[in-house]
Amino acid sequence: MTGTLAIIISLILLMYLAYRGITVLLLAPLMAALAVLLSGELGFLLPIYTDTFMKALGNYVIQFLPIFLLGALFGQLMADSGAAHTISRWLVDKLGDRHAIVTVVLACAILTYGGVSLFVVAFAIYPIARDMFRTAGIPKRLIPATIALGSFTFTMTALPGTPAIQNAIPIPYYGTNVFAAPGLGIIGAAIMLFGGLWWLRSRAARARAGGEGYGDHPDEELDAGSGPSDGALSQMPLFLAVLPLILVVAVNALFTYLIFPRMDLGFLTARFPDVAPDKMIGLWALIIALALACAILVASRLGRWSNLRESVNKGVFGFMLPLFNTASEVGYGAVIAGLAGFAIIRDAVLNVTPGNPLISEAIAMNVLAGITGSSSGGLSIALQTLGADYLRMADAAGISPELLHRVAVMAAGGFDTLPHCGAIITLLAICKLNHRQSYLNIAAVTMGAPMIALVTVIALGTVFGSF
Repeated sequence: MTGTLAIIISLILLMYLAYRGITVLLLAPLMAALAVLLSGELGFLLPIYTDTFMKALGNYVIQFLPIFLLGALFGQLMADSGAAHTISRWLVDKLGDRHAIVTVVLACAILTYGGVSLFVVAFAIYPIARDMFRTAGIPKRLIPATIALGSFTFTMTALPGTPAIQNAIPIPYYGTNVFAAPGLGIIGAAIMLFGGLWWLRSRAARARAGGEGYGDHPDEELDAGSGPSDGALSQMPLFLAVLPLILVVAVNALFTYLIFPRMDLGFLTARFPDVAPDKMIGLWALIIALALACAILVASRLGRWSNLRESVNKGVFGFMLPLFNTASEVGYGAVIAGLAGFAIIRDAVLNVTPGNPLISEAIAMNVLAGITGSSSGGLSIALQTLGADYLRMADAAGISPELLHRVAVMAAGGFDTLPHCGAIITLLAICKLNHRQSYLNIAAVTMGAPMIALVTVIALGTVFGSF
């Protein structure tokens, strides 16, 4: 019991201190050390750090570094080339200010589904959303929730083929790919999208009836630019702006379903005996798709890019903090999983519903994502410690790994947006708003609608299986 209490104390402190703004890079090893100390295993502290924590961190970096790096680079290139700005402005021109909420959600969704980092999207879309909401008389306090709906929900966890890191994390654990359970993913995505839109539009209608308007925000920079700094790049043709997004999804699908399955990859095991090609083709396909999209994007703008080297450097440097934050959380999870007290927690979670591992998995992902304030961090910790158990339980229950994959990813996108979530704190800072003004609406679209979608997918998957 003492060991379990030690784990709970360290988790609560991790959540609280992360909310207070202390970096996870420092918190993860410190809270892991605290859990070891309170568990009475002080004599093993140093080997636990060097062998357990650092080994788990290093393995995660080795496995997912290309995805984080290429994803961050692609997002930066989309922003600096003017592609993101062109797509956003096209949607504004077509839908107009009357449909400001739908326009902003769709702009965010297209960019994030195409592989642009949600942080890049937030920076790129906020100035456009600000102008549209002011013109339409919609309260500014709804902007963060609108951006979050398009960036943090269905395109991150539900839509099949999304290149979001969350959708790639289960691949090596379950031997799946980013298109796992496509039918269920589309149903879940529709519930998140229309549920979130219903909420936001009803809040806007209520504000309009009360005469609230956009609101008074004297600290707002009314003359802030809304696009790339290079005026020539902001005129990027629409077909060139959309092409890289199409390539990310299309090339990924091509290698996942046509090219790799028709290749005999058995020769790889002779030289790399630890590599299981069947479990890696999902990651390999995503790496190829992102690399090709980056190359095409650069090639299409050669000669018109004011400072390509700066854009590349900024994109590459931008991947490090998200990667090592998540990797540190994985190291923390590995230490916790090695403590005696974790066995009690693990058995309790696994035995929530002995006949249906999907419910147990959903609870585990939600709890850990909520504690860490990170969908990728919670998902990684849960799979690192419980992934093999869930795969075994699913096999015994006749549940496909694809369904496990989709439920895991969607569940990790539930309680990850609690107030201490770094992405939420950053989004509010970008919009120059605070939790009191905007968090209720953010929670409604990033936790309320996704939880309904998750329950629906589990119910349909239990009855009809993966489709």
